[in-house]
Amino acid sequence: MARTAALPSPTVHRSEHSVTVAAPAETLYALVADVTRWPAVFEPTVHVRHLAREGRTERFEIWAEVNGEIAHWRSRRVLDPRRLYVSFRQEHSRPPVTSMSGGWLFRRLADGRTEIVLRHRFTVVGDDPAAAARIEEALDRNSARELGALAALAETGHPVDDLVFLFTDTIPLAGAARDAYTFVERAERWAELLPHVARVTLTEPEPGLQWLEMDTVTADGSAHTTRSARICRAPEWIAYKQQRTPRLLSGHSGEWTFAQTPQGAVATARHTVAVDPTGITEVLGPDATLDDARAYVREALGRNSLTTLRHAAEASGAARTADAAEAAEAG
Repeated sequence: MARTAALPSPTVHRSEHSVTVAAPAETLYALVADVTRWPAVFEPTVHVRHLAREGRTERFEIWAEVNGEIAHWRSRRVLDPRRLYVSFRQEHSRPPVTSMSGGWLFRRLADGRTEIVLRHRFTVVGDDPAAAARIEEALDRNSARELGALAALAETGHPVDDLVFLFTDTIPLAGAARDAYTFVERAERWAELLPHVARVTLTEPEPGLQWLEMDTVTADGSAHTTRSARICRAPEWIAYKQQRTPRLLSGHSGEWTFAQTPQGAVATARHTVAVDPTGITEVLGPDATLDDARAYVREALGRNSLTTLRHAAEASGAARTADAAEAAEAG
């Protein structure tokens, strides 16, 4: 009986990138270990959602900018705080990638600095050399951006937890959560409906993925132009990552969530921000401190998002009233 020839194993491509940072290894490890802060810390990362966490193992899905597009995949990681090592493996890769794995290693150096080593191993469909070259190019670019972001954040002279922080605001809705979701999703109307928005451009290259550019005005009259990538999952949540941030921030990501609770419908705005300390005195004056910057960011972003939520709440209430009127007429 003739034997079937075994298919050759795919070529495993390997890459390694490193940087030496004047910061403790434990601080840098903690930044990488907490994926919830990645969208505010790492420029390519748009959004991360946990799927499961058990002990030192976690699974999550991630959206990130790769070669100018937003890619999406699921990953499993194992955290080892004793060795200061984080291993990862994609469970679901986006073609042409067929597998991707690697790890983050944090080496303590004798002078108190840390060497961060980021390694990747991957295979591509059909061992296509052109596809492999594109993936290597993307890894070179994104790895350099990620390592540079870690170095820039850790070497500011400020505690990382003071620079990167999260806050939320929640309000009740008069109507259904899905109607408030629709108000936030259809952001092309915001310039007409929101007092702090002067201009909006919204494009949607594929369902559930949006690019949003807008001019907003703060309470002191200053204007800011922001550009964001948005992931929309009706009718529960919309996540976004600002690719163009105000001078005071090095990173800003957020999420709008909409839920029906036993007490009624609610909407929540969550922000994760990274303050850029080099912009504090430029924006707030020569005597301003990091505490001043944190308070300013919390107030400015919170005020704008609460304004949006209140208008979304009004939209949900109006939709409920219209539905009730229509039902009465039908009856």
